[in-house]
Amino acid sequence: MAVSDAELTVEVTGPVATVVIANPGRRNAMTPAMWRQLPVLLDRLEADTRVRALVLTGAAGTFCAGADLGDLDELLEAGDASIAVAAEERLAAFGRPTIAAISGACVGGGCQLAVACDLRFAAADARFGVPPARLGLVYPAPTTRRLARLVGPSAAKHLLFTADLIDAERALRIGLVDEVLPPDELADRIAAVTATIADRSRLTVAAAKEIVDERADAERIAWWHGQVRDSGEAREGVAAANERRPPRFGWAPPAAD
Repeated sequence: MAVSDAELTVEVTGPVATVVIANPGRRNAMTPAMWRQLPVLLDRLEADTRVRALVLTGAAGTFCAGADLGDLDELLEAGDASIAVAAEERLAAFGRPTIAAISGACVGGGCQLAVACDLRFAAADARFGVPPARLGLVYPAPTTRRLARLVGPSAAKHLLFTADLIDAERALRIGLVDEVLPPDELADRIAAVTATIADRSRLTVAAAKEIVDERADAERIAWWHGQVRDSGEAREGVAAANERRPPRFGWAPPAAD
C-alpha cells in the first residue's frame, strides 16, 4: 500500500511502515501542512495491526533540513504549543518502535523528529545541527529536554549554544545516533533491524518502550506484568527456547477505545 498525503509519503510493507519526508526543493524542510499531517498519519499507522515498526526517512538522500521558516510568525506565536512540538510528541508516543534512517542534512526540525524516534541509524554523510542560536529563536522546552536526555546536558548545550553542524561520527560519540554506516549499507541495516524487531514479542517491546520512556506509572507496569501472566507469551518463549525453534508470539495490543 502506498499513499501520499501532502508531502509525506507512507508505505507499509509487511510489518514495517515507512514515512518519507519529501520536499526536495527545500531539502525536505517540514512545511506547516506536513507538521499537521504527521500526527494524522501516525494515528492511522498505529491502528494498522500489521505494523510492528516504523521507519522515518527523507527523500533523495536528505533526511530533513528543518522547519520551513517561510511561516516564521506562526512559529513565534506558537512557542511550545507549536504544530512541530505536537508532531514530535505524537511521534515519541507512537506505540511501535520507531527508527530514523538519516542521510544528508538532519537539522533543526529534522533533528527534532530524529530525536523523537526510538533509534537513529545514520549514513556516514549525515550532518546534524540545532540552529536556533543562529536565528534568535528559543528551542521548545519539550524538544530541548528530550535532546538533553539523549546526549546529556553538556553535549546538548554545545549543540544549542554554537548551532554548529556536526558529522555522523561525532553524533555517534555523543549518543545522538546509534550506528553509522556507509550510505549504500543504510537501507539493508534498517531492513535487518526492523525484521528482528518484528520477530520479537510485541508485548515485551511495547512494555519496554513505555517503561524506558517513563510513560508507564505503577498501575500501568502492573498491567503489563498481568499481560505476561495472562497472554502465554512467556510460556511460548520458554517452550521455543527449550525446543530450539523460533517462538510463535501471538500477543497484540488491545484495540483503542
